[in-house]
Amino acid sequence: MAKTLDVYLQHDLAGRLIQDNHGEMIFTYAENWLNNSNSIPLSHSLPLRKERFSRKECRGFFAGLLPEESKRELIAKNLGISAKNDFSMLEQIGGECAGAVTFIPAGVPLPEHDCRYRKLSNKELAAILRELPRRPLLAGDQDVRLSLAGAQDKVAVHVAEGHISIPLGGAPSTHILKPANEHFDGVVFNEAFCMKLASAIGLPVANVETGKIENIDYLLVQRYDRAVVRTIPPGSVHLERLHQEDFCQALGIVSEKKYQAEGGPSIKQCFDLLREVSTTPVIDLQRLLDGIIFNYLIGNNDAHGKNFSLVYNEGEEWEIRLAPFYDLLSTAYYPNLSPKMAMKIGGEYVSSKIAPKNFEQLAENAGLAKPIVRKRVPELARNILDNLDNVKIAHKVAKTVADQIHKRCQETIDE
Repeated sequence: MAKTLDVYLQHDLAGRLIQDNHGEMIFTYAENWLNNSNSIPLSHSLPLRKERFSRKECRGFFAGLLPEESKRELIAKNLGISAKNDFSMLEQIGGECAGAVTFIPAGVPLPEHDCRYRKLSNKELAAILRELPRRPLLAGDQDVRLSLAGAQDKVAVHVAEGHISIPLGGAPSTHILKPANEHFDGVVFNEAFCMKLASAIGLPVANVETGKIENIDYLLVQRYDRAVVRTIPPGSVHLERLHQEDFCQALGIVSEKKYQAEGGPSIKQCFDLLREVSTTPVIDLQRLLDGIIFNYLIGNNDAHGKNFSLVYNEGEEWEIRLAPFYDLLSTAYYPNLSPKMAMKIGGEYVSSKIAPKNFEQLAENAGLAKPIVRKRVPELARNILDNLDNVKIAHKVAKTVADQIHKRCQETIDE
């Protein structure tokens, strides 16, 4: 039996996601959306058109909103659905997603102001963090409809006046909370250090802070795709969703193929995408280059296509920009993780083998000036060395990560 979900972008019906009688997923834009001169595509990979999009055409975007790997399997088990059924999973947990997309059963009106939250005590928060490995995203909890891409344990939360709450229904969140992982020592402090280091050298990054509840460390990441909007009456505020999509979604690449070696985006494709869609490509191309160099210098080998995004800002005309960086951490700190990078730099996957010639080849592949790239690598390395001591994260893992980064930066300068 065919089923339909209404797909909203912010407060407007943009289209309909359909599961046909054969179980295939289809997407079609709403007629009113197509006739609105200010409408934009939900994704660069889904241009505005009257014709329907097949499962192959639309799955990269829609499935890209969902969790991955073992988390997806657990969520499906908790919800009593198939892990391969993207439609059913969006139906169950697609109330609060990345960006400004919301999924509502066909014909059910979008609540005008869905701002229901369940405030958590310290004990309740600790219990939730302990439960996340078994119940990712709290899937199956009554009235919780949260979806976040990725394979890590995390949950979307609302933070106000120092209190953490769980959004209910389609209420927007303000932060993403990532608890410590027993398999990766000090990962909270590793990521906090790398994110704050990126900020210290002037890269645009999401704001982060560490916290601890009972004996559980966690990282709180402020969402760049949520904005506080002041409204009438004076003093009242509400959260507005900003649309965003990661590079895999924008290129129509499914999450299972996010690594270049498996068919995921290459650095060249990332630069080409920005040239095509960015409102200010000169600025964003430089920022992307800096992000790629920074990931190399900190030893982040997991910088794949889902860890770079576009953010859409609505005005008189839509502005499309490279989103602030996120998920920055030194994977090189963990010897059990692969030394192979998610995207090749100048034909080389293994970061320890990268030499100046590889960055020159990167410049050629990406259509950048070789002298600019050749100069920028040691510039960023020196900037990092100048700021390492200014980032204060009191944890042994952060200290070791800092030492490793210092070593790589010095070697890069000496080459």
